[in-house]
Amino acid sequence: MQAEELRALQAPIKALYKEQPAAALLTLKAAGQLGSEGITCKVETGKGLIEAGLHPATGGDGLAACSGDMLLEALAACAGVTLRAVATALEIPIRQGAVSAEGDLDFRGTLGVSKEAPVGFKEIRLHFNLDTDATQEQLDSLMKLTKRYCVVFQTLQQSPVLACTVERSHRL
Repeated sequence: MQAEELRALQAPIKALYKEQPAAALLTLKAAGQLGSEGITCKVETGKGLIEAGLHPATGGDGLAACSGDMLLEALAACAGVTLRAVATALEIPIRQGAVSAEGDLDFRGTLGVSKEAPVGFKEIRLHFNLDTDATQEQLDSLMKLTKRYCVVFQTLQQSPVLACTVERSHRL
């Protein structure tokens, strides 16, 4: 896709959001069903059902997807798409590229082995390897804008308000 095509595609959407800011406010949703056997949760995705389970470091068998891995995968996917869109808009040619996300966990926290060990990632690193002739200034701008406009990156960095509820039901 060329910069003109991207601008033409996004122009009416941007105009709508400028004229009607409320139209830009959407609620994205995810839903799952707890596994009836084993410690799993099946989550609906746009590409099918994913069964999530315990990571092997917490007793899982490695057959089900790990939610921590899925979080890093979401970051890599969002950052990759965002980088590609920014590069297209700025007309920075990228012949090929790869993105990786990795994070450090201390599993003692999630297993309740140590109250001092945090539950969750202590550090997450996002890395791009790009085949491009872009200048360092262009790459710096590309990284700055990718971080600014990547929804998952910004969500992790800004830490949204979270809520958790439960209700009792007899049959689903």
